Amino acid sequence: MSKLFDGVRIVGAGQTAYAKRSPHGVHRLLYQAGTAALRDAGLEWGSVDGLAVTSFMLPPDNVAIVAEHLGIQPRFMFQGVYGGASGIIGMAHAARAIRDGACDVAVVAAADAFDVTSHNATLDHFNTSVRDFMSPQGFGGANGMFALHTRLYMERHGATREDFGRFCIALRANALRNPNALFKEALTMDAYLNARQIADPLRLYDCVMPCVGGDAIVLASEKIAAGLEGPSLRILASEEIHNYLAHDVYGLPGGWEGFADRLYERAGCGPSDLHFAQVYDDYPVMSFVQLEGLGISPKGRTARFLRETDITVDGEFPVNTGGGQLSAGQAGASGGMIGLVEGVTQLLGKAEGRQVKCKRGVVSGYGMVAYGRGLSSSAAILERVE
Repeated sequence: MSKLFDGVRIVGAGQTAYAKRSPHGVHRLLYQAGTAALRDAGLEWGSVDGLAVTSFMLPPDNVAIVAEHLGIQPRFMFQGVYGGASGIIGMAHAARAIRDGACDVAVVAAADAFDVTSHNATLDHFNTSVRDFMSPQGFGGANGMFALHTRLYMERHGATREDFGRFCIALRANALRNPNALFKEALTMDAYLNARQIADPLRLYDCVMPCVGGDAIVLASEKIAAGLEGPSLRILASEEIHNYLAHDVYGLPGGWEGFADRLYERAGCGPSDLHFAQVYDDYPVMSFVQLEGLGISPKGRTARFLRETDITVDGEFPVNTGGGQLSAGQAGASGGMIGLVEGVTQLLGKAEGRQVKCKRGVVSGYGMVAYGRGLSSSAAILERVE
């Protein structure tokens, strides 16, 4: 087992209310999420000397301006520029800073105040690749791109729309036990299959619901964690990779298979030792690719895995126990934090109403959509300290 994150503990997690619209801006959402996480840990803002922030709507401000708004004096700062991979990457960078003595308590947070219109406008100018080569063709934001990914996966591996529907229905069942999830009604296969078409073969429930919200976790040195009353977690391993595969501008692999062996070797465990997975679920196809890249299901066989495995909170291998982005909502850059916060909450034993029996789990992120694919992938294995 690797000792890369020795001396570091995750001690709290927090989330704002998720809503379709809100009067609050990004700074307020970051404050609310961070405050909730610190309260969960039994700490206050005055103890924070490390800050990692990700937000699509933050510019022209940056993490230093956020620190000013919060009234804190960080010795370590990180600003996520990797989309939905940023939350896990920010956590790993903050953990290394604590390990190396650069700070003692770090808040890792993400937030955005999106509605559907502002979300689509942001995507049209997400980067120069999208702005110059995809938006002029009317590709429909990320929907058009991942429709092509979905079709490719179906043709290559024989998956059907019912297979993707099975995944979405399970996540909705999980969301119904999460009071902060946007969707409050069960999803049926008939409703899934006959929903409004977005970009063939994607329909309404294959796509995330943009919303307003924020998420945060708190990391602390082992010394500080020892003085807190609640449980804590250790980071067994964390990995990131970018532009994988570098010479395949349009391919299904998202990068997890590029570091999965190293991730498990450093964690000292394998896929069979995990009790849940929180995967980045902007579209079902990318969740399939993550489950395969992380070795949880065989390559091209996730459809069969879902037919044979109950992934709800009552099942043998729960996935996205809070409903994920597909049923809880995607608060912009918080899409890369929602799974991390849910994973931490589960391992701390605080997921009321949807708690699963767990000691160890994997969380993964994906982001920075460019020409044909996302460029950034991340994952971490977390374990409860007994």
